[in-house]
Amino acid sequence: MASPIASIFNRIAPHYDLLNHLLSFNIDKRWRKKALKGHVSKETQTALDIACGTGDFALALHKKGVQHINGVDISEKMVEVGQVKVAKKGLSKQIELATGDCAALAFSDNTFDVITVAFGVRNFEQRAKSLEEMHRVLAPKGETIILEFSTPQHFPMKQLYGFYFKSILPCVGGLISGDKAAYTYLPNSVYAFPQGDLFMQEMRAAGFTKVSNKRMTFGIASIYYGHK
Repeated sequence: MASPIASIFNRIAPHYDLLNHLLSFNIDKRWRKKALKGHVSKETQTALDIACGTGDFALALHKKGVQHINGVDISEKMVEVGQVKVAKKGLSKQIELATGDCAALAFSDNTFDVITVAFGVRNFEQRAKSLEEMHRVLAPKGETIILEFSTPQHFPMKQLYGFYFKSILPCVGGLISGDKAAYTYLPNSVYAFPQGDLFMQEMRAAGFTKVSNKRMTFGIASIYYGHK
């Protein structure tokens, strides 16, 4: 039986890409590019995209020149959508997406030059164990790049963001997907996530060094970096 998180994303998988870009006003694409800029290049041979969803971050990694990308996600339906997208671009040999548990990665130690997570770490059901697994499969001197939603801290963006996330997003997401409960869970998960210094402490506890973070777009999203 699928976990509660997997069940949510299995249900919304057919509408996920449309709603993700619509509800973020396409800013999510810019965030992915910014997260990778200066951190990933053609010299990067291997990457693992965790919580890969429908493959957007994996495709962004390929565009930056990464030679081979593996992606894993707990949601079978999200992976299926991603596999179709990758196949349509003729990239199935370069980008391999599969269902997998981030708390028990099916890869050897020290495998990947780069590990990425976009908008997925807050959904990890065993976050401490998953971060440890990410550190385990990361190659020595490799880097982990985590892109995640965060909450603005200052007026008026804090108030506007709260109204949009708690009132507008569940209604629009529910109307298009037919699953308001899923789009109520999503903003709640953002508010429950330990942001900034608190999450960086978790990364350090998992073994990452040179941990840093960067807030973007008035604090709506944050990028976290960690090395091995």
